[in-house]
Amino acid sequence: MSLCSGSSSSCAIKMNESLRSLERHEGRPTSFCEMMSKADIWLIRTYWDFEFPRPFLPNFKFIGGLHCTPAKPLPKDMEEFVQSSGDDGIVVFTLGSLIDKMPKETSNRIASALAQIPQKVLWRYGGEKPDTLGENTRIYKWIPQNDLLGHPKTRAFITHGGTNGIYEAIYHGVPMVGIPLFGDQPDNLAHMKAKGVAVVMDNIKNMQPQELVDGLNTVINDTSYKENAMRLSRIHHDRPMKPLDESVFWIEFVMRNKGAKHLRVEAHNLTWYQYHCLDVFAFLFTILTVVLYVFFKLCKYFIMRCCFRSKRKSKKE
Repeated sequence: MSLCSGSSSSCAIKMNESLRSLERHEGRPTSFCEMMSKADIWLIRTYWDFEFPRPFLPNFKFIGGLHCTPAKPLPKDMEEFVQSSGDDGIVVFTLGSLIDKMPKETSNRIASALAQIPQKVLWRYGGEKPDTLGENTRIYKWIPQNDLLGHPKTRAFITHGGTNGIYEAIYHGVPMVGIPLFGDQPDNLAHMKAKGVAVVMDNIKNMQPQELVDGLNTVINDTSYKENAMRLSRIHHDRPMKPLDESVFWIEFVMRNKGAKHLRVEAHNLTWYQYHCLDVFAFLFTILTVVLYVFFKLCKYFIMRCCFRSKRKSKKE
């Protein structure tokens, strides 16, 4: 079985741990490709609220959003700050656990942009306090992201595009402003932009304050973004069973049946040249070569025969 959730770096760490465990079990070096080809079931951390339709194998099971839960009450001081926003609401801002600090010039540009919007902003940031920080913005070392996104006063979510954060926003129906940094984040936000729930910034290093202000005003004031986010949220919740229950079912299914070989494609048992049909191409190329060679020889034979007859005829004349 294979399951990867979280950021790209956490996936790499989990894959390395799994690879070392498999090498100890097999007693020999093992490659990533070999390890992945042994998986009977793949638990995919997305769902059709995020994905575009395309064919998949029967051992691919989509469990996107299994970590999402209904919002819990906020800490008292945070709830007071949120309630002080009035009808304007709040904006939740985090760039993930890996980005705790940033250059002061960049943080100053972001803080100056946030100071220009009427909403209150809760910013998860561990760096030095920006000089341009507005009165409407509070910085926290940690925020209950899921609970904030599920709060009725949340109007937008500024995110780096990590899968966990995107799914929490989909779960609660919150439009996004994306600032992708690396890994799968640009692709994740491209999905959200195509589905009409996000505005995406190009580059955090070159991003100007007005660009961020315009992006926030767009997703907050243009009602289509909120409507699209709520549509994806309805799709996410309208499932025969919760994603966590589904993942548990398939894990137990593999355990009960000692694998799921009947769901695995036979391509995993082919050699690399069989997988790419190189043996078929070689056979067809050989047949074509033989046919062309025979055709060439026959043509040459008949041409020579015709030339010989014409010469004998000319000599007789």
